[in-house]
Amino acid sequence: MTPRKTAAPTASDYDARHLQVLEGLEAVRKRPGMYIGSTDSRGLMHCLWEIIDNSVDEALGGHATGVDITLHADGSVEVGDDGRGVPVDVEPRSGLTGVELVYTKLHAGGKFGGGSYTASGGLHGVGASVVNALSERLDVEVDRAGTTWAMSFRRGEPGVFDDGSGEPSPSNAFSPVTSGSALQKAGRAKKGVTGTRVRYWADSQIFLADAEFSYQQLVDRARQTSFLVPGLRLSVTDKRRLPGTPGEHATHTETFHHDGGIAEFAEYLAPDEAVTDTWRLQGSGSFTETVPVLGEDGQMVPTEVDRECEVDVALRWGTGYDTTTRSFVNIIATPKGGTHLTGFEQALLKVVRKQVEANSRKLKPGKDRIEKDDALAGMTAVVTVRLAEPQFEGQTKEILGTNAVRSIVARVVERELTEVLTSTARARKQQSALLLEKIVAEMKSRVSARMHKETQRRKNALETSSLPTKLVDCRSTDTEASELFIVEGDSALGTAKLARQSDFQALLPIRGKILNTQKASVADMLANEECAAIIQSIGAGSGRSFDLSAARYGKVIIMTDADVDGAHIRTLLLTLFFRYMRPLVEAGRVYAAVPPLHRIEVVNRGRANDYVYTYSETELHQQLARLRKNGRTLKDPLQRYKGLGEMDADQLAETTMDPAHRTLRRVTMADAQVGEQMFTLLMGSEVAPRKEFIISNAAALDTERIDA
Repeated sequence: MTPRKTAAPTASDYDARHLQVLEGLEAVRKRPGMYIGSTDSRGLMHCLWEIIDNSVDEALGGHATGVDITLHADGSVEVGDDGRGVPVDVEPRSGLTGVELVYTKLHAGGKFGGGSYTASGGLHGVGASVVNALSERLDVEVDRAGTTWAMSFRRGEPGVFDDGSGEPSPSNAFSPVTSGSALQKAGRAKKGVTGTRVRYWADSQIFLADAEFSYQQLVDRARQTSFLVPGLRLSVTDKRRLPGTPGEHATHTETFHHDGGIAEFAEYLAPDEAVTDTWRLQGSGSFTETVPVLGEDGQMVPTEVDRECEVDVALRWGTGYDTTTRSFVNIIATPKGGTHLTGFEQALLKVVRKQVEANSRKLKPGKDRIEKDDALAGMTAVVTVRLAEPQFEGQTKEILGTNAVRSIVARVVERELTEVLTSTARARKQQSALLLEKIVAEMKSRVSARMHKETQRRKNALETSSLPTKLVDCRSTDTEASELFIVEGDSALGTAKLARQSDFQALLPIRGKILNTQKASVADMLANEECAAIIQSIGAGSGRSFDLSAARYGKVIIMTDADVDGAHIRTLLLTLFFRYMRPLVEAGRVYAAVPPLHRIEVVNRGRANDYVYTYSETELHQQLARLRKNGRTLKDPLQRYKGLGEMDADQLAETTMDPAHRTLRRVTMADAQVGEQMFTLLMGSEVAPRKEFIISNAAALDTERIDA
């Protein structure tokens, strides 16, 4: 076999300096997932976070006030800041300029105990160099001491692109720099102006073809960072004109700037009405650890160093039961938590248990203990710590591993939260009492759900059942095919019993208007007979313990009268589902029946009259016009249904309950949220907004639509 010939190597291929550079970065290109997690859009965004975090670190150190991020139409992304600028002088041990060192050497940077950064997000010294290695082209511009310096790289190798007078592109001719420095003077900078600008094109050889920068993720990250670094301005500009984005038709820019810090962040994240104010828990602690430090001889020497850990927590409780927690280390999000979040939750549970025990005579918690989920229900918290060189589990920095941080956070939270909950100030004392009552109610709700576990599956004739006595159940055991009609009033129940198909349609009557769960506590909701009957009939629990798979019916249909009171009851029921059985709404299993508003009787000579049902005023007028045009005789007066009880069983079945003829409206999360907001406005405790709403909309009211 004839050996295959290879191209003769050029001199630049054997340049020692470049062989060393590529030897280190080639490992990144061979195993990119080890450094950025994946090569899809998630990994692409992680590269961008690495560059943005370098700029934010300058702001954390008090050296930068603004970061500008631009998504260009050619697929590149640019990040600029007004910080000190990457050092451009020569580092004596490597003989490389600071720019080349940072962007070509793994584990190189100013965050390894050199005193340049006391707390930073970039900690492994591989972020910028990894992005460089995975970029088809990367350009750096640095403003320092009145000069603008520039340097370019192709897949990690320094050199010069021949852009001519055209736009910069990775496809332009590239010449590696084989001697001297690739860092060149590109012009003069204004006096006093410093900063760094990085623009790069992700390498299509590395990333998947469908990987793209997410504008929404970028905006969310910029907004989050603006909360975490008060006073920092971040702007995001999208020039890509991608369909479905805010910049679809023109260049779009959003700017974020917040001075309120994490307290303002917690308020922004909170999904519900407040039970407490946003409390700020702050403190610090110190610890000692042994870390390898780069010595003068270039060797890593184990050295014992003292560390300071600053803790800053903002938290508040709301009327809901969902928990929203965000944790950060030096403004880097840790979505999977770590030692700081563990310490926070341990201390929080300890303090709450102690306070409930101290107020047991008033709260009456019984023999059951408060669990973590009880204390966290309805809580929104932002937990941040700052320390030098934290230890993360992996380059993606999703979990903090520094063990000493757990005890420091726990001590700070325990001390500060105890002070808040035992405060004698009137406002805090009232809020603390409400909070403890809410937590105990959550515990009782969890215990109640556990006790009702047996009602979460269907009962057969041989089993005892604790289902509500007024529930008229169906015979089918097929959950998917079964339906539960929640009927307004006993009068409608009698007709519905005759109209239903008993094989798969169950009925539950409710009397009048149920409890306003928007304002009531969990304990009040559970004590309410109508709410308890609905929860018990559905059989999947409520609140945090709700289990969608245990629901006894495939559809829950609200069937109320076609009048103002019926609409009010429907809104009250939707509020109950939205607050305490939200997964049922999210799964699209909650419906509203659509009973007719009018019945038109068409006279037929010699045979029975025909009936036409209409469901709106518009449809009524259209039908009347059509029938009269066709010369049909109509019997007066037209019947206007004001209640389900006015229909006989055949009419109710044909118009509202029979799957072959009825119309159902599926309730979505958007419907429930809008309904809850309107209900809060019209029936809540705040009078001023309601008065303003009534006055401003009075002129638009059609008085003919009011039943008199």
